[in-house]
Amino acid sequence: MTKLSRNYLCWCGSGKKYKHCHLEEDEMLNELEDQGYFAPSRDVFKTEEQIEGIRTSGKLTKHILDMVEERIKAGVSTNEINSWVHEYTIQNGGIPAPLNYEGFTKSVCTSINNVICHGIPNDHEILKDGDIINIDVTTILDGYYSDASRMFIIGNASEKAVKLVNVAKECLYLGIGEVKPYKDMNSIGNVIGDYANKNGFSVVRDLCGHGVGIEFHEEPQVDHYRKNEKGLIMIPGMVFTIEPMINEGSYECNFLDDGWTVVTKDGGLSAQWEHTICVTKDGIEILTD
Repeated sequence: MTKLSRNYLCWCGSGKKYKHCHLEEDEMLNELEDQGYFAPSRDVFKTEEQIEGIRTSGKLTKHILDMVEERIKAGVSTNEINSWVHEYTIQNGGIPAPLNYEGFTKSVCTSINNVICHGIPNDHEILKDGDIINIDVTTILDGYYSDASRMFIIGNASEKAVKLVNVAKECLYLGIGEVKPYKDMNSIGNVIGDYANKNGFSVVRDLCGHGVGIEFHEEPQVDHYRKNEKGLIMIPGMVFTIEPMINEGSYECNFLDDGWTVVTKDGGLSAQWEHTICVTKDGIEILTD
């Protein structure tokens, strides 16, 4: 980390002198680096203005998922869900971030049963009684990105499917509970991995949470499984997703030839919940809640 004179203006753009702004935090991070942890790049820091923009975007993302919750049912195609999300987003001044992102052709991801993530909506997938589906919404509003997803149980699902959906949600909030300033980010994956395993499930390792806000995908990477090593330190102003993908069986997955869809290798069910999180001086704020 580049050293800055105490009396220079702080690197964060606050207009304050460094000694009255981030000096104490940077000294703490230097000490933690000496203990074997990793200090984040200053690029991950978001200003109050940026956080407010992401927060406003996050409210729209939440409302989109609320809208889907009111309408989703058996007999609906995933392409209908895509139309709902697209139209609602545009009507409210937003842009669906997935649309045309690196070749993705739809405005939302719809992942049914054994699809872990990035399912592409189409006219042929019709929701039926007993299905579980993840709806993953990312919204751009006034240039700011927010990202969240929810699981929906269609009709009467199996007891195992319901348990998987509930455990995945519990994993999300256990992970959120680990978010504190100057704490090791690996603690998020540690608690998620332990809880999923305790309930007889596994955590996908090939996909992760990520920084978000100014771009769709930013640093840092947020792993959701146990890593018995020291990791990145969380700092106030850091914004990222927590989005554990919990599998009924093995954590292994396959990437389909469409370049997007990820499915469980063993054909078992998968469930995922997601929020965009901001690390604050006191703890956390869920920006998509």
